Amino acid sequence: MSTVAEIIESMKTRFNADAAAGLDEVFQFDIEDADTYHLVIKDGNFDIVAGAHDDPSVTLIMDSETMVGVMSGEMDGMQAFMMGKLRAEGNMMLATKLNVLFPN
Repeated sequence: MSTVAEIIESMKTRFNADAAAGLDEVFQFDIEDADTYHLVIKDGNFDIVAGAHDDPSVTLIMDSETMVGVMSGEMDGMQAFMMGKLRAEGNMMLATKLNVLFPN
């Protein structure tokens, strides 16, 4: 099974710059049993930063198993949300763009 760090690293190769054109957003991942990361997406580029952001656009809160499942495509993000395994704070509609920004 992949780790959170491996999933975050794999995002570099899966990034869809065309889908990020015109965006200026910060996606934060608070992994309850691991680390916190945030992605800064701006004008078709992105950076992965360890730690919390002062003012993220959306924060996704989950455990590492849920993070790995959702980001690998093994678990549906909406289903995880409905089951209470994933919580979102801020602009929740942005969370729905992750599968377009980082396709499997």
